[in-house]
Amino acid sequence: MCFEPDSLPPIPPLAGASISHEDLVLEATDGNEFAAFAAFPEEPSGIGVVILPDVRGLYRFYEELALRFAERGHTAVAIDYFGRTAGVAKRGDDFDYQEHVAQTRPEQIQADVGAAVSYLRELGCRSIFTVGFCFGGRNSWLAAAAGHGLAGAVGFYGRPGDVIPRAAEIEAPILALQAGADQNISAADNAGFERALADAGVDHELVTYDGAPHSFFDRRYEEHADASADAWRRVLAFLDRYGPAR
Repeated sequence: MCFEPDSLPPIPPLAGASISHEDLVLEATDGNEFAAFAAFPEEPSGIGVVILPDVRGLYRFYEELALRFAERGHTAVAIDYFGRTAGVAKRGDDFDYQEHVAQTRPEQIQADVGAAVSYLRELGCRSIFTVGFCFGGRNSWLAAAAGHGLAGAVGFYGRPGDVIPRAAEIEAPILALQAGADQNISAADNAGFERALADAGVDHELVTYDGAPHSFFDRRYEEHADASADAWRRVLAFLDRYGPAR
């Protein structure tokens, strides 16, 4: 998994922000029920964010990230991947996610993303983005090719290999935030991704943080605080650029 169970996003909470949150069970079009966590701003911006976690699925890091989005006016829902095989109950730190992630299928993940998108639309969100990490980063970009009508898709250190062949199907702008010292994603991988997006005419930005490891976006990594701060700034700017006028 990308983060330790006690990891937190490297984003300070906004003092005085008025938000609320709720544990949810959402239902996909195939009947799958899955856990989710939603965070609601008192004064919504009209932007909705679907958060796609790493391979461990929904846990505290992503719930906290949803709260950080809501503090900035964006309604956010973080989803779990394993409703089909592990149910919707809260899980302990010893959850054996590997056997469950191996049973996921891309089309099932997109069905769950679609349910989260529909949920946000029912709440009045006019522009919806996906934001994913590692396994979720790749699936965030794939969501832009899945017919959800997204305003944009953000991925942190996602593997682009599965996305490149589908670049021509992507219907929304892409933001890729990659780690320069990632052992599993090479500079050639990123260059190939950029080339495929450019050839397909997809509005995109790919940023590589030199020396940053996979999962650098973590409060524990003080030596990568500048990279984390820049990545968060770029995410918020991306939402503002492609979201509704305030």
